Amino acid sequence: MLKPKAIDCPSICYRPIKPSDREVLEQIHGNLFPIRYESEFFHNVVNGREIVSWAAVDRNRPDGRSDELIGFVTARIVLAKDSEICDLLQHNSSSTDQTLVYILTLGVVEAYRNLGIASSLVRKVVKYASGMPTCRAVYLHVISYNSTAINFYTKMSFKCLQRLPSFYFINGRRYDSYLFVYYVNGGRSPCSLLEIVSFMVSYIRDGIKCVSSRLRKNEKRKVSKWPKCKESHSLISMAPSKGNVAVDSSGYECV
Repeated sequence: MLKPKAIDCPSICYRPIKPSDREVLEQIHGNLFPIRYESEFFHNVVNGREIVSWAAVDRNRPDGRSDELIGFVTARIVLAKDSEICDLLQHNSSSTDQTLVYILTLGVVEAYRNLGIASSLVRKVVKYASGMPTCRAVYLHVISYNSTAINFYTKMSFKCLQRLPSFYFINGRRYDSYLFVYYVNGGRSPCSLLEIVSFMVSYIRDGIKCVSSRLRKNEKRKVSKWPKCKESHSLISMAPSKGNVAVDSSGYECV
């Protein structure tokens, strides 16, 4: 395994993960993640069985290791209607072929971090998803205490849709998870309760402003037409307005 050290003039290239990567892939997963993955997972990754993947390698790496993994990303294609988060993603329920891409694992060995490798790997996934006409989003889960990953996906323009309580169970403890989503091909989230309330407040506020403005204008017109009564010096209405008041509203679109 690669030990952390300074990297001089790396030449990073990307390729699909292949069967010969399995041993290093298992070692890196064991070093990076608190979750232990089954042998079947690695078998499916290296053989491309229902999982798509990309590997990062350093072509300038010495000792004949120029094709050894230094980073990776694995992902799976799922049907939107069968996704565990289908209620949190707006999709056409009448279309049975709409899909999502779920990022399973992403990692870079310590010696090659802060070189933009993780960003490039995620962009590979987003580009792949964008090239599928039926795909509407790329999504993933991040454990709640992993602030580095949370900041990373936020900078990559992923949107945090929800916090999922007790999503992970690791070493006898439960941990929350954040759900991050990157929309592609016109995909978007449904209106949240906050968005609906904001829309109603905005609609009512605009309506009140419009009505108040028209009432003030009508009042000015009335006052100008109200002559003084010679006998009592009181104000009397000569021609009250009976016009209807129309309320305008501005359009609203949930993002």
